[in-house]
Amino acid sequence: MSHAAQPVALVTGAGRNIGRAIARALAASGHAVAVNVRASLAEGQAVVDEIVAGGGQALLCVADVGDRDAVAAMLARIGHTWGRLDLLVNNAAVRREAALESLSAADWHDTLRVVLDGAFFCSQAALPMLKASPRAAIVNIGGLTAHTGAANRVHVVTAKAGLVGLTRALAHDLAPSNITVNCVAPGLIDTVRQGSSASAAPQHHATHKPLLGRRGSAGEVAQAVVFLAGDAARFITGQVLHVNGGTYLGG
Repeated sequence: MSHAAQPVALVTGAGRNIGRAIARALAASGHAVAVNVRASLAEGQAVVDEIVAGGGQALLCVADVGDRDAVAAMLARIGHTWGRLDLLVNNAAVRREAALESLSAADWHDTLRVVLDGAFFCSQAALPMLKASPRAAIVNIGGLTAHTGAANRVHVVTAKAGLVGLTRALAHDLAPSNITVNCVAPGLIDTVRQGSSASAAPQHHATHKPLLGRRGSAGEVAQAVVFLAGDAARFITGQVLHVNGGTYLGG
């Protein structure tokens, strides 16, 4: 057992894209990072290796966040390794597109299982360690279409909108324990989609245009998470922080 003196973060779905950027940014800000993946072990290990090569601490945690027992085992391992948890980032998601007529029950349930069940299971399992932290925070990674809607994404939009509700509910429940809970909602971000080419970008990318005239980077989303995890954000809870270049201007 090697308990960390520095704050410890768990980032789910951290093998690529936004999750990877969040894990690396948190490590750069001084966190020891538990890097969670479900199946992409090589990608997860690469993130761990990058953090360690940069002088940080990292732990590869292979677990399906939609599996309550697997989540409990993952949190127990983090506790055994570092003895604490200060930040939970619920980033794991499924984002496949499908028309309503052809959307299978399996795809519907798998999306909600990973996004919503995963965030619930992780938040609940992390609670004992978060309550022991003087600077505990939960950051849920939402999405633009939870606020604008989008075609062929009824399962994804529903799941991401549910994260907003979960954020607000947890903010109420966890405020007495001084745990902040917020949601970061990325807009159009340059990412590599598994099994996809650039031409296979989601349809809503063609209809939503950032005012700033460009897509964002995963690193810019990660910096929003770093802010919400830091001392400067201790009076912010129950909020949605949009990182979208002005694509959506709602609250």
